[in-house]
Amino acid sequence: MHVMIAEDAALLREGVRALLADEGHQVLAAVPDADQLLARMAVEQPELAIIDVRMPPTHTDEGIRAALEIRRRWPQVGIIVLSQYVETEFTGRLMADGRAVGYLLKDRVMGVAEFLDALDRVQRGGVVLDPEVVRKLFRETSHTDPLSRLTAREHQVLEQMANGRTNAGIAGTLYISASAVEKHSNAIFDKLELPAGGGYSRRVLAVLRYLSS
Repeated sequence: MHVMIAEDAALLREGVRALLADEGHQVLAAVPDADQLLARMAVEQPELAIIDVRMPPTHTDEGIRAALEIRRRWPQVGIIVLSQYVETEFTGRLMADGRAVGYLLKDRVMGVAEFLDALDRVQRGGVVLDPEVVRKLFRETSHTDPLSRLTAREHQVLEQMANGRTNAGIAGTLYISASAVEKHSNAIFDKLELPAGGGYSRRVLAVLRYLSS
């Protein structure tokens, strides 16, 4: 996999670079700010970009804005956003097309196997959200309809969907049967008023529905 890294903390930046190199991935660039990332993107496009949210000069939202620019100009590139905090303002926009994007808290990088799995899933077109990000999104939207119609178990199933798990993965995580997952999923789609057909994935639309609420 060809990867670019934008992270202003030198130790983390070089640590991720070394980790990926050890795993056989090619790091095309490892830079400390968003401007350098976008400049390198214009020259050689990676399959995946790993981007810190807060970078110079203001240490606010430079990384998210760079991620949105990459999504606009190079939509085929997978994006992993890293942050020390759960920041939801731009998350819905970044996930608008429901593919090849991840939002991980930096603590998750310390779990090497989990981090590498997230990169692989995003590179293959999946969506990966840190569980804490999902929990905050639920807290912020739980008072709104139609999400308030969901039962506690349906919320758990939708949380696992947002975390990128398949029905089999959800069943294993929640210790329920695959048929129960399918039943809860269909109930979620019905309560969120997501009709079958129409050329769209109801699974992706369900996740985007609460992100945009």
